[in-house]
Amino acid sequence: MSRATNIRIYTNGGPEVMLVEQGDVPAPAAGQVQVRQTAVGLNYIDTYHRSGLYPVALPSGLGLEAAGVIEAVGEGVSDLQVGDRIAYGVGPIGAYTSLRNLPANRISKLPDSISDETAAAMMLKGMTVRFLLRETYQLQAGETILIHAAAGGVGSMLTQWAKALGATVIGTVGSEEKAEFAKAQGCDYVINNRTENVAKRVRELTDGKGVPVVYDGVGQATLESSLDSLQTRGLLVSFGNASGPITNFNPAALAAKGSLYFTRPTLMTYTADDDALQENASDLFEMVSSGKLSVPIHQRYALADVQQAHRDLESGKTTGTTLLLP
Repeated sequence: MSRATNIRIYTNGGPEVMLVEQGDVPAPAAGQVQVRQTAVGLNYIDTYHRSGLYPVALPSGLGLEAAGVIEAVGEGVSDLQVGDRIAYGVGPIGAYTSLRNLPANRISKLPDSISDETAAAMMLKGMTVRFLLRETYQLQAGETILIHAAAGGVGSMLTQWAKALGATVIGTVGSEEKAEFAKAQGCDYVINNRTENVAKRVRELTDGKGVPVVYDGVGQATLESSLDSLQTRGLLVSFGNASGPITNFNPAALAAKGSLYFTRPTLMTYTADDDALQENASDLFEMVSSGKLSVPIHQRYALADVQQAHRDLESGKTTGTTLLLP
């Protein structure tokens, strides 16, 4: 039996509830592989699990994406072997660890062209971007879209992928430093939401028409500006709650503002089927390997420093993607 360093929570709350522990890891069961993890991705959804906004059974690990190398293979696993490099982005929850057993059907074998760190930084975010652009709303070349938090991990990848599809991208940010980063990712226009009226600026940039789709991972703070930026029968894709969950939403507002549509999709739903998961991952690998999508890793923390990593993420100090290193 092997040993692992784990991050666990026994109660919900702030970053201080995350504890560093040592634990035994048994041999992989049938259908599983044992993975020595080399890099772990940090995502905003991890803070929701920690705080209790998205409830999990306690005690619990945290984290949904990582990359590493297979050290053992359970009975019945034929398409993976010891030494294979793999990555995953939809759990199961508990990625904040150095060693774990995983279901073989929910991980993806990495191509040589993608490093472990890049994979750990891109899986959940990149797979999210893929379903948002290719399934939730099928973005077409020539369309103009609005992306909130364009300097964030998902936002920067959304921008790049949307540009690769031929779209014009308007991005919002919260500082001039983040504005420069968003421009570097391909944003055609950047709006500082702390100094500018977002919806008014979007109307100016679209000759008063508005955009067909808004990608909003911020939540409550950007709801009104998102709705007011949409053209008639436009779609608000609300996929995150960085500013807090949307509450007291009145559906009549959709009618009043132009027969708008509102959706709250999740990656877990879009990848619940194993084939759908692998198709998504394959498209992501192709985008990264071809150079059309880069994965900016701007912060690295030791796994044991996870409390500080969460504090920095929640306070808006981070840009691009962040890794935890076991």
